Amino acid sequence: MFMNHFAYFAPQTPSETLNLVSRLGNKAKILAGGTDLLIMMKEKLLKPEYLIDINEVRELKGISYEPGNGAVIGAGAKISEIEFSGIIREKYYALHQAAGELGSAQVRHMATIGGNSCHASPAAETPPPLIALGAKVLISNVFGDRELPLEEFILGNRVTALAEGEMLTKFILPEPASKSASRYAYIGRRDAMEIDAVNMAVNIVLEDDARTVKTLKLVMGSVSPKPLVSTEVPAILTGREFNSELVEKAARAASGEAKPISDIRASAEYRRELVAVLTRRLLQEVFGAVSGKGV
Repeated sequence: MFMNHFAYFAPQTPSETLNLVSRLGNKAKILAGGTDLLIMMKEKLLKPEYLIDINEVRELKGISYEPGNGAVIGAGAKISEIEFSGIIREKYYALHQAAGELGSAQVRHMATIGGNSCHASPAAETPPPLIALGAKVLISNVFGDRELPLEEFILGNRVTALAEGEMLTKFILPEPASKSASRYAYIGRRDAMEIDAVNMAVNIVLEDDARTVKTLKLVMGSVSPKPLVSTEVPAILTGREFNSELVEKAARAASGEAKPISDIRASAEYRRELVAVLTRRLLQEVFGAVSGKGV
């Protein structure tokens, strides 16, 4: 399978990169890991006239953390870097889990966190935990930057809020609240490199009594065109003392919110049942992680 002819650029600095993005516009695609882009080019789904390879732009990589202020992850950071980061594992556990489940080890050493969101696949692994953890994205062009919550950046299947001349440059994660925990899980057809039938991330914050839910965010993947942020589950649990009855009610509510399709991986009915299963599992896990107790 052959790709179309294209011109190749390898900028060294952010300003050089942004100038290319501005000048070439929609005729160009940014090459970071290439694990999705190059496949789509080989299959003739994309035929860019230009590729802008950002792998030599050091400022777009890396993970930094400042106590009290949170973490910043460069859009060009490799998934494997996130998977093995001690600070991500300690502070943003759901993201650590999701990174470890993305593709194969080879793919994780090539793929980038920015590409995983910009590709905007409904089944992408890292957007649900990032959204659950309150991540914002920094979007840049030659005139400056703007911030946007990640749930507002991904608009649908393969659709983002990027305008012509813009690129995603960073992810900004807030400092986790005290008495909080996050978890991620997925269910697929088999334990292999299979696109998820359903995935989910939950972030919970408890009150000082370690029983009452202060805030909660639950995000579902692969059940709608974009990551689906539950409104009903937080409404059920927030301000209430955590118990098994509320967990069951929340599981039913999340299943009802899901808007899945039927495809070769799972039927819509089965996906809705999986949503209930994952909701029960993850709510119990995050509560136990904070309280040190079961339901």
